[in-house]
Amino acid sequence: MRDIGEKLKEKREENGLSIEEVANDLKLRPNQIECIENGDKDSFKDVSDIKNIIMEYSRYLGLDGEELVDEFNEYMFDCTSKISVDSIKEAINKEKEVISPYTAKKSNKRFYIFGGFCVLLIISVIIICLMIR
Repeated sequence: MRDIGEKLKEKREENGLSIEEVANDLKLRPNQIECIENGDKDSFKDVSDIKNIIMEYSRYLGLDGEELVDEFNEYMFDCTSKISVDSIKEAINKEKEVISPYTAKKSNKRFYIFGGFCVLLIISVIIICLMIR
């Protein structure tokens, strides 16, 4: 998040704009701009507010808003996920099959047990029929 804020701040300063000018043009409070530039996500009530501000602010400065929002999404994923992005990328690179309760292959053990039972039953019936004759 701090990297995103630094990119925005650098571009703002490069364009010779003050925080007050940006806030006025975007109809935001100056402290919202400062919080974004400082990477302070906890100052916002909702993540979608941060994304909207990043998108508007980056477009205002002539940056790729979608790229910065994607970067923010990756940052949030890293903050909230129990599995790191690096671990996921490593698993993909090693072409390992990721198994979860939803993707795990079902065992055919029951099928084989039932099939074996049927075969034994048929053999038993044949033997009994041969003994009765």
